[in-house]
Amino acid sequence: MNRLNAKVAIVTGAGRGIGRSTAKLFAAEGAKVAVLSLTPANVDAVVAEIEGAGGTALGVVCDISDADQVKAAIDKVVAAYGRIDILVNNAFDPSVPNSSVKDLSVEQLQRNFETGPIAYLRTMQGCYPYLKMSGKGRVINFGSMAGVLGLTGYGPYNMAKEAVRALTRTAAREWGPDKITVNNILPLAETWDSAANVPAPTNALARYGAPENDVAPVVLFLASEDAQFVTGASLTADGGAIIDSAR
Repeated sequence: MNRLNAKVAIVTGAGRGIGRSTAKLFAAEGAKVAVLSLTPANVDAVVAEIEGAGGTALGVVCDISDADQVKAAIDKVVAAYGRIDILVNNAFDPSVPNSSVKDLSVEQLQRNFETGPIAYLRTMQGCYPYLKMSGKGRVINFGSMAGVLGLTGYGPYNMAKEAVRALTRTAAREWGPDKITVNNILPLAETWDSAANVPAPTNALARYGAPENDVAPVVLFLASEDAQFVTGASLTADGGAIIDSAR
């Protein structure tokens, strides 16, 4: 416990699934957590859960594809807490990831980039001065095993997520001298729609991950002192779906 004591963390896409589980775990470990999500009801619910458990949270409704909203969100966090130590880029638009390559429109691809690497770039740039001042800044971005595998039917999503990994590797090298680590997580998790017709997993452990037990703890590791010498990496919290192929 208290592995993130006195830290301030921003978690995007924190209204549900992996983001929600991460925000709650960070708060339980002592962080003050900014809960960013597009849906006000989800923001309020997660903040209430954190505060009900004795943690500290700030709810911020934010469309991460909107540059002005991203800036306003970061300003709100700094005004409230005075610092930013950890940035978790988890949000994306779940309504537009699916398309074959032959049918993919530029507009759909652009939407995946707007809510993926472009949004992540904006949050990283906005948080950078504070992460540098922290002296132990942490950025954790969400890539995807789908991009590594070239999963069929996910053309725009795969392309955007691999761009996130390229951004992460580059920032890891550029920001290392500032004592900021930048890493990826590539999860395999059935996050919020357990009633969906999800195909059986073919990973080594033969199951999907639970956000709260299998993915959020990996995010916590990368945010903690334990990962101080890890940067530019892609950690595959996927039960062995892409063993040795994420580099």
